Amino acid sequence: MPSETLWEIAKAEVEKRRSTGSEGDGVEVGEKSVFFIGSKNGGKTTIILRCLDRDEPPKPTLALEYTYGRRAKGHNTPKDIAHFWELGGGTSLLDLISIPITSDTLRTFSIVLVLDLSKPNDLWPTMENLLQATKLNVDKVIMKLGKKNSKAASEMRQKMWSNMQKDHPDRELIDPFPIPLVIIGSKYDIFQFTSKSEALLLKIRGVINQLAFGIDKSKSICVDQNKPLFITAGLDSLSQIGSPPLPDNDIGKLHARSPMELWKKVYEKLFPPKSINTLKDVRDPAQDPQYAESEVDEMRIQKDQELEQYKRSSSKSWKQIELDS
Repeated sequence: MPSETLWEIAKAEVEKRRSTGSEGDGVEVGEKSVFFIGSKNGGKTTIILRCLDRDEPPKPTLALEYTYGRRAKGHNTPKDIAHFWELGGGTSLLDLISIPITSDTLRTFSIVLVLDLSKPNDLWPTMENLLQATKLNVDKVIMKLGKKNSKAASEMRQKMWSNMQKDHPDRELIDPFPIPLVIIGSKYDIFQFTSKSEALLLKIRGVINQLAFGIDKSKSICVDQNKPLFITAGLDSLSQIGSPPLPDNDIGKLHARSPMELWKKVYEKLFPPKSINTLKDVRDPAQDPQYAESEVDEMRIQKDQELEQYKRSSSKSWKQIELDS
């Protein structure tokens, strides 16, 4: 009996996926990408290193950094690859968000927003600025994708609602994020950070593994405010969360169009936001020791000296012109 051709093997594999229902769920489609954004010095790099089992000290992320992870599905099978992107600088480098988000990667793309719980005054504006900028970029890419492949764009829009039950009480109030989003509150150890509590770290690793490799999806939930919250998308509601912690008389004075806006006003009353600097980071990357390179640095010093000399000579020339006039 002749052996199967490659085409027959591929056809059988597709049929197998259809019969098991794994086709089209995003698990088998291409290599997945996870994009970490969030508070400056909030622990994004630490979480990535721990999730990839890399025992090395985290370095400050200057702008946009990339790494990757591998995981074997089983014995004698090729390893899955996941791409990890990280945006540094908090909200100061919003322009760079568009770089990893493309029409080729979008269907297997996830966002992890890390918010520093030890800086509550910066938390809400950091979340708002980063999520708005990310959503704007994702919406642009979905529109661009829709012009080339309307079916793929339509599937993405439908998938936004996949975690929300049809009879969910908040369905009319929700505008779901266009791609998978996980929000992590870091530095919980300051009142207990995820890197120091192994139980919390294991939960976070499970969530990241699910985003990166499509495995270990957790169904657990913890909504006890006295413990670290762990809430899977679609398993909470505004009625369970309740009203903001203010007397009813004071809440009545706050004009809000939605429960989210009401919570924001109450939150900002308790933790007035500092002015978030969305301008470029003034720190000079050429002076950062982690990017030291002797030959380049020596040439840079030489060019800087030449520039200073040119500035001084130009300045003298202009003064001379002023005197002559």
